[in-house]
Amino acid sequence: MSLIITTLKSIFRALKIWKAILKLIFFLWLDARKWSYIGGFTQARKIYRQGLRANWLTQEILQLGSAFIKLGQLLSARPDILPAGWITELANLQDKVPSFAFETAEKILQKELQVKFQEIIDINQIPIGSASIAQVHKAKLQDGREVIFKIQRPYLEKLFRLDLEVMQQVASILQKNQAWSNGRDWVGIAKECRKVLLKELDFRIEAQYAARFRQQFLDEPNVLVPAVIWELSTQHVLCLEYLPGIKINDKESLRNKGITPASVIEIGATSYLKQLIEFGFFHADPHPGNLAISSDGSLIYYDFGMMGLISDRLRKRLGSMVKAAALRDASSLVHELQKAGVIASNIELGPVRRFVRVMLNEALTPPFKPNIFEKLSGDIYDLMYGKPFQLPIELIFVFRALSTFEGVGRSIDPSFNLIAIAKPYLIPIMTSNNSNPNDLINEISRQVGDLGSRAVAIPKRLDESLEKLEQGDLKLQIRMGESDRQLRRMIHAQQSMSQSILLGCLGITAALLGSSNKPILSLFPIVIACPVSFEWLKLQLKMNRDGRIDKFPGVNQ
Repeated sequence: MSLIITTLKSIFRALKIWKAILKLIFFLWLDARKWSYIGGFTQARKIYRQGLRANWLTQEILQLGSAFIKLGQLLSARPDILPAGWITELANLQDKVPSFAFETAEKILQKELQVKFQEIIDINQIPIGSASIAQVHKAKLQDGREVIFKIQRPYLEKLFRLDLEVMQQVASILQKNQAWSNGRDWVGIAKECRKVLLKELDFRIEAQYAARFRQQFLDEPNVLVPAVIWELSTQHVLCLEYLPGIKINDKESLRNKGITPASVIEIGATSYLKQLIEFGFFHADPHPGNLAISSDGSLIYYDFGMMGLISDRLRKRLGSMVKAAALRDASSLVHELQKAGVIASNIELGPVRRFVRVMLNEALTPPFKPNIFEKLSGDIYDLMYGKPFQLPIELIFVFRALSTFEGVGRSIDPSFNLIAIAKPYLIPIMTSNNSNPNDLINEISRQVGDLGSRAVAIPKRLDESLEKLEQGDLKLQIRMGESDRQLRRMIHAQQSMSQSILLGCLGITAALLGSSNKPILSLFPIVIACPVSFEWLKLQLKMNRDGRIDKFPGVNQ
């Protein structure tokens, strides 16, 4: 009997998930149709509707529970899947949920720690924090140490696996649809989400992250990271040193302690730049709930479930990227991004180059705006959705983390400017980038060799070209990416108009036959209209996809 009940619960759960996903797909399709906007399409109406949709999606995710709350946080790092307005809302998704009973938490601790549970002499029954995956209780050990226990919710792994199985099914169906799978690997995205989410259920991995992060700042007295109590940590329980502190955005309490907000945020910015540039391992969720200030003014980091890692390939090219951005050389920056695997090598680079040029001129031209990373994140989100870009999640996490931290900084000190603090860190990597004199000599030799080879080949190539010209064999090839798109758009528009007229005629015919003596005949034009309607919808999707890249400001300049 219990097996039947469990099966029925699984079916109802799957139906609930499918209902939400189908509504999401419909909303995305509808919002991309300009005719769906009452009173005509405007950018303001689009932004307003995106806000409503994002709010709806957030509520649906909260109702679906733990796995989908975490999935929503992962989707907030995928601007190639959802529109910018949706991404911004999901990035602020709070996973606070009601706490579970203390008796349950105590049973989990006893089961996980077994004999070592006796080391706990006192534990607060009221949790100091409760989230979708776990809740946190403060405790005291026999040796006098004050610690916190992060206790995973019961039966969570079973629920996660069921939800992720449904997501795999959804991904497989989306992948089979050519219109939705173009430029996206839905199955790969689903597998990646599964891997990340199941990892987050293993608190031993978070313990390793916390230990590694603490190791980075052992020599920094102004940055505190709680130590891991390894002997009391398991797969479902994480025990950390208790480090009390004032929330980083509690300005009044900071002033009462004699702590200057500006000095606090400078410590945070410096520590963040070290994470990104020196270590390549960073805290990916620096919101005010995960940052605190100790009584002596040191910065405390909490919660290490969401950490970011910058690949060696990207870090090696970081110096060249920063240098190209500083010189506002769009072509070089795009070239470096391609080498780092940030942009796919098989796409048309014209629109990408123009976007980068606009971004460099507007966002990275002094005087720098205080919300520069927020603006850059917004620009990237706008550019990514529906475009053929291959932006790694690691880079999205970097921009999102910097944007979040920048927002925290400005809430504490309105004059906070992350770029100004970053200069001492960026200038050395622009000039050195871990290079040595031999590297410089080798690079000069290589360039001289390339120049010599090209110079020697010029007379031969010129002679061959003249010979072809004399013989009438010289062909001129011109790449007209923009013209091709315009021509394709005109053809599609003409086809769409023809199909619309045909559908209108069939509709009128069906109406006339329906009102005649033999209404059954109206089925014939309706049957004919079905495949025509299907082709018309496919054409609309094509037209919408081809036109997306031109919607971004500055792309056609």
